[in-house]
Amino acid sequence: MHNEEFLKMTGKLDIVVYDADGNIKEQREVPNIVTTAGKTFIASRIAGTASAVMGYIEVGTDTTAAAVGQTALIAAVASSRTATTVSGGTASTNTVVFASTFAAGTGTGALTEAGIFNAASTGTMLCRTVFSVINKGAADTMTITWTVTIN
Repeated sequence: MHNEEFLKMTGKLDIVVYDADGNIKEQREVPNIVTTAGKTFIASRIAGTASAVMGYIEVGTDTTAAAVGQTALIAAVASSRTATTVSGGTASTNTVVFASTFAAGTGTGALTEAGIFNAASTGTMLCRTVFSVINKGAADTMTITWTVTIN
């Protein structure tokens, strides 16, 4: 008899776009994949390897399917990588919740992809997702709340 355990990481994003007056224009929940580089990053942290923590979300405009071997967004929007706060989740619930706000003029465009990174530029991508177009106008504000669960 085998006594097997499997460790799985999942994630989801809650994306909300607000107009200049603060009204919700669009709200969506999107699943993601955890990249191979992201899994290696987690294993290295367990082993005690020093590396910057995940702390940035970036958005882009490419619709190439998310794949575990990807290490960056395909078409990142210039200057869209935004620092996150860890806004919730706990070790006891096996979750980490990252939150970023993309102010007016930041991350503007017909957005279709997003990723979590551990540096303000380049760095390791933990997760990537692709979604149907979310249009963020220049005057709009967008929040992304990204929950990563290990179960």
